[in-house]
Amino acid sequence: MNRYSPLLKKIGLKLKNILLWNLVFILLASPAAPAAQIHPEVRLKDLGRMEGIRSNQLVGMGLVLGLQGTGDKGDLVIAMLGNLTQNFGISMSRKDLKSKNAAVVTVTCELPPFARNGEKVDVTVSAVGDAKSLAGGVLLQTPLKAANGNIYAVAQGSISIGGFSASASGSSISKNISTTGRIPGGAMVERETTWNSGNGETIRFLLREPDFTTADRVALALNDRFGSVAYASDAGCVEIKIPPNFRGRTPHFIAALEKLKIRPDTIARVVINERTGTVAMGGNVRISEVAVAHGNLTVTIATQKGVSQPRPFSEGETVTLEQSLITAEEERGSLAHLETSATVDDVVKSLNALGATPRDIITILQAIDMAGALKGELVIL
Repeated sequence: MNRYSPLLKKIGLKLKNILLWNLVFILLASPAAPAAQIHPEVRLKDLGRMEGIRSNQLVGMGLVLGLQGTGDKGDLVIAMLGNLTQNFGISMSRKDLKSKNAAVVTVTCELPPFARNGEKVDVTVSAVGDAKSLAGGVLLQTPLKAANGNIYAVAQGSISIGGFSASASGSSISKNISTTGRIPGGAMVERETTWNSGNGETIRFLLREPDFTTADRVALALNDRFGSVAYASDAGCVEIKIPPNFRGRTPHFIAALEKLKIRPDTIARVVINERTGTVAMGGNVRISEVAVAHGNLTVTIATQKGVSQPRPFSEGETVTLEQSLITAEEERGSLAHLETSATVDDVVKSLNALGATPRDIITILQAIDMAGALKGELVIL
């Protein structure tokens, strides 16, 4: 490294800063992207669902056996073991029951729509008490109930966990969570769910992201394809009348609906996660006229060594001294005047291409929003 390197580095940083804001100015002066590029057409089935077609949450409480001394130590597991022995016709004192190899667990799963008798679904098993690990455990037959109290499935099987836990002589080691596991295909459906398709003449389409513009576009697309059959009742629901030629064939009509292409509309939103430095934005966010300046402060601490020489005949000793030199230099920020609108997507891509860090981008976007030039919702996580 020669003596001109620091000077060249400083000149390079200043040129980079000037080029950065000149490019931002050029991008924000460019015309906005067409709406078709911002929101491409998607299938109707990707925007929402038909009313009544949904999954159902099931839950139950069961008993896991076969643990290697990592089970519960409380009274709850003793009570469940006592009930288990009585159900099998065995009568014994609960004081004689040991619980080191057993644990009380909750069993949860989601019953998918149109599940038939005999189908199997995955379940999640979680320890309730002070069990240290469910590794090697087997879940006994556990009924799973819905919110209405009816039993829709029964779970049983060996538990698979994604971690481990071990301890000896006061030391312990663990990885991931060993008190929660899964049983692939561990629940068998015992009761089917039914789909209520309304009165047989009308059905309702529910948008995943309620929006008046999108709901109106869905209704217009349906009317163009099947006649005057649909209207948007609110931002999240479209009422659809089944055409006469599809009466009694509702699944065929829904299959035809799902293939329709719709161009959805979304709220202009910028999401910032300051902890991870992540920035996510919609393509329809705009920036209006604003002036922005951004600079960096550099603090340099260097240590300089010197020698202290005593005076002649002073009987002193020569010592080495260290002196700290602290300098602070703030780079001069370039002021950019942004006159017209552009997308945040273009701005961020350009800043990123020129080496701006995510922290710089977050700071710039927050400043633009505080100035009232960010035309969209700023969400900070």
